[in-house]
Amino acid sequence: MSDVMRTTAPDAIKSKYGAAAEGRFKRLWAANAPGYLFLLPWLIGFFGLTLGPAVISLYLSFTDFDMIRSAEWVGAANYVRIATADPKFAAAMKVTLTYVVLSVPFKLTFALLVAMALNKGVRGLPLYRAIFYLPSLLGGSVAIAVLWRQLFAGDGLVNAALAHLGIQGPSWISHPSYSIYTLVALSVWQFGSPMIIFLAGLRQIPTDMYEAASLDGASKFRQFYKITLPLLTPVIFFNAVVQTIDAFKAFTPAFIISGGTGGPINSTLFYTLYLYQEAFGNFRMGYASALAWILVLIIAIFTAFSFLTSRYWVHYDD
Repeated sequence: MSDVMRTTAPDAIKSKYGAAAEGRFKRLWAANAPGYLFLLPWLIGFFGLTLGPAVISLYLSFTDFDMIRSAEWVGAANYVRIATADPKFAAAMKVTLTYVVLSVPFKLTFALLVAMALNKGVRGLPLYRAIFYLPSLLGGSVAIAVLWRQLFAGDGLVNAALAHLGIQGPSWISHPSYSIYTLVALSVWQFGSPMIIFLAGLRQIPTDMYEAASLDGASKFRQFYKITLPLLTPVIFFNAVVQTIDAFKAFTPAFIISGGTGGPINSTLFYTLYLYQEAFGNFRMGYASALAWILVLIIAIFTAFSFLTSRYWVHYDD
């Protein structure tokens, strides 16, 4: 009898706790199943369209792969070539950095000025916000890039307007000294997104601070410098990081305006456009993957540097 009890007691305990664990799992699943089902499309997209391709791209960056033959492992050869024997990489970096350094400050400055104007209690504010936000929705499209190319062509609308003033304008998009500035102008025109964020930040600044400053005799410029800018630094920081990342990833305007060549004389050869040429023009997928990961590294370094330095100039409520 004791032997029977010794053999059946553990099984009974296991059966008891196993049933309890199974019941608890079923209750948790019943409670959380709808949430997991709603997350399922995102999980499929993240692992199938984001994480999976990123891991494959990292592997391909160490290979010689042309999409026809099997990938051949070459180690760090692609990265060595980028660093030592690729003049177009240096040209693309120069153009991209020029674009980032010019477009981001001008766009944020213009967006802040418009936000401050709209913050003065303008009638029909929702309509103005929608109108000013519209370029941010359309600016990255192929149609707007084609329109921009027509505007800045040698016989385009810009030169026609200058001709009425007695000024002979150049062919902006086909002159290497001016072509990059047409793309900067297109970027600044898409100021709607940071403008909306700036406007929301301005609405959070207490008006009594401006009233107290006015009573103390502070000028409008001093109020802006001492009140608006310090309290708006978290919003400025957010917009600067987001817009800089977007500027590094710019592709469509340069591709359309230059016809996919990056010309004239590589003056519009954005980094992403050069990556595209290597991948789908020269079919050097391994090399293009290495270029892509260098871009990821550059953006990561910039973002990390921005967060490290933000403690010295970004002021939060605490």
